[in-house]
Amino acid sequence: MNMFSDIKSGVIVDATFGGGGHTRRMLDRNGLTVVAIDRDADAAANAAELASDERFVFVRGSFGNLDQLLDAEGVQSIDGVLFDLGVSSHQLDQPMRGFSYRHPGPLDMRMGDGPLTASEIVNEWAESDLASVISRYGEERFARRIARAILAARPIADTAALAAIVREAIPAATRQTGGHPARRTFQALRIAVNDELGELERGLDAALDRLSPGGRCVVISYHSLEDRIVKQKFVAAARTCVCPPGLPICVCETVPQVTIVTKKALGPSEAEVIRNPRARSAKLRCCEKVAA
Repeated sequence: MNMFSDIKSGVIVDATFGGGGHTRRMLDRNGLTVVAIDRDADAAANAAELASDERFVFVRGSFGNLDQLLDAEGVQSIDGVLFDLGVSSHQLDQPMRGFSYRHPGPLDMRMGDGPLTASEIVNEWAESDLASVISRYGEERFARRIARAILAARPIADTAALAAIVREAIPAATRQTGGHPARRTFQALRIAVNDELGELERGLDAALDRLSPGGRCVVISYHSLEDRIVKQKFVAAARTCVCPPGLPICVCETVPQVTIVTKKALGPSEAEVIRNPRARSAKLRCCEKVAA
């Protein structure tokens, strides 16, 4: 479903450019200008292929700084914004980026050039802090066992060694269910390294403020932590009353900022999953800005 099909002209922000697939589809439609944002150096290289299109602008940076990035480009309001969250297939397929638990690579996991790496968390953080990250961001019930195993094995040199340690820390009966045993731990480390949830909250706040009336915010998330933030932000922005419970009538005169287009998160079709198995967990939510 194309959530931007009703937008015939204006500025769309592709907040997670990646390989540029979404941007290319949007540029296929006349009347749209796309401002693409990404903090990844590989994404900047991909953007060079579109540099000759005057309707395209690429900005290197994190969508958590959306306000500053758009200000620098002189863009005051936008007609649509797309966040396609998580790690891209391109990043996963490059072992040297350190995102994959299936191939050996350095413990990096940075999406940009930030100072914190997975190696610092794995090899230097206290056991309690490490367990907290794995539990909170990975929703891993064996977080304490995994943290203890990691500390006992330090120093850990690469992703393959870490994946093996996590696998052995999880009870054997549990290893056979729910995908690769290290998946949740790697997700947690990646989120912590890149401050993904904080970036999402800041990016969504800025996007909703910048949308012009009728403009749409579309978010594709891949795990429950992201989806929960998106749902809560949309619900809060769509509220028509913020009066304390118990008042007999509304006195706050709250005007909703958006209407929610997708009452429930939309999942991929069977054809989409066949084409890209990594899309299986994707959830799409959309809201539309209302007139002030």
